[in-house]
Amino acid sequence: MSQTSTTAQQEVVVSTYTRGIVGPGNPMLGPVADGGTIRVGTPPGCWGPMITPKFQGGHEVSQPVAVEGAEVGDAVAIRINRMEVTSLATSSGVMSFVDGRYTGDPFVAKLCPNCGTVSPASHIEGIGDDAVHCDVCGAEVNAFRFTNGYVIVLDKDNQVSLTVDKAVAERLAADAKGNSRLPEHSEQHSILSLARADIAGLAAHMQPFLGNIGTTPSRDLPDSHNAGDFGSFLVDAPHAYAMSQEELERHKTDGHMDTNSVRAGAILICPVKVPGAGVYMGDMHAQQGNGEVAGHATDVSGVTEVQVEVIKGLAIDGPILLQRPDDLPPMARPMNREQRQAVKTLAARFGQSFIEENGPITFIGSGRTLNDATHNGVDRAAKVTGLSAEEILNRATIAGSIEISRLPGVVRVTFQCPMHILDRLGIGHLVRAQYGIGAD
Repeated sequence: MSQTSTTAQQEVVVSTYTRGIVGPGNPMLGPVADGGTIRVGTPPGCWGPMITPKFQGGHEVSQPVAVEGAEVGDAVAIRINRMEVTSLATSSGVMSFVDGRYTGDPFVAKLCPNCGTVSPASHIEGIGDDAVHCDVCGAEVNAFRFTNGYVIVLDKDNQVSLTVDKAVAERLAADAKGNSRLPEHSEQHSILSLARADIAGLAAHMQPFLGNIGTTPSRDLPDSHNAGDFGSFLVDAPHAYAMSQEELERHKTDGHMDTNSVRAGAILICPVKVPGAGVYMGDMHAQQGNGEVAGHATDVSGVTEVQVEVIKGLAIDGPILLQRPDDLPPMARPMNREQRQAVKTLAARFGQSFIEENGPITFIGSGRTLNDATHNGVDRAAKVTGLSAEEILNRATIAGSIEISRLPGVVRVTFQCPMHILDRLGIGHLVRAQYGIGAD
């Protein structure tokens, strides 16, 4: 049955979430009209769901929204209009696993080491590493530990933050849920309850973005594993969400990118692999450097507002990103009027009659390693644009860049693409508007 059979709404507000699974098993809200708005208040990703045993993925993302007219083989452009952090504080750090408290993958298949209950309900008792307890037998049940962690307080108005000492961390932990500003229907424990404070007094900029945003995969899978790197842990795994490598490649949509330029002002173009697309979002980070080298960043509650547009017939395997102009790598930034005039003069000097009209475009690539992710991004770009992989490598070298989004394997492949190709794909108007191409 079509997900878009009811009357489309100009705005859909989402306040309900999944327990870590994305896929066709989740009922869709909406549909939202083509050109309409989706507004979502999201709970934190990563650490909160990680320490909540009943979650079967590393995030708590929003219930998906169907988009009017989106059919398998189309794409949906998601224009991010607003993104605001609502948490007052959060906690994060480098992780380790606790043996005996999971089957194969602690993000997906947690179990109580005492009573053996799989994905047990749980509750918080006290403050610290051993604060998470099984509802069935009362045993301490957290499958994760910090090897180095911190608590950080946030000033969204001035876009600054500061890590705090143990005393402050414990005061915040006394009202962990309130200081996290967990949404009403969120089911995760707040990571502030652990009060781990190994780094105090470190000031940092804030630049919020969504680590997990996109369209619904064509098979149910853990939301944190909807990408080629973390998704590889599903291959032949000893739990219910196991799949083959071929199945993973066919079904995933690479919504979990941890790409810090997926923020307000960017446009993300995503594949449609189920009727209605099923746009979902979550895993807002207050800040993150390229690579997310600690494994986790500052996961926060927040509010995001996006506008959707169906791109008919644009069959893509993974996301295309139109970054904000100031987030583009320097070599990919469109030239200003004076630079374009200088190029015309240079062409005349050497007798070159043709100057290409182009615009920057970024393909997301993912894989087990950074090399695999780079090959994936280049191959996706070649398949979609019709340019050879070798030409894309050349373009990315002199008029673009390869940037690391996340270790072990998500990258951005950015290059200047001819406008006639972007027009043929049906996204030329988005590129022109995003970068002011042809405005003068």
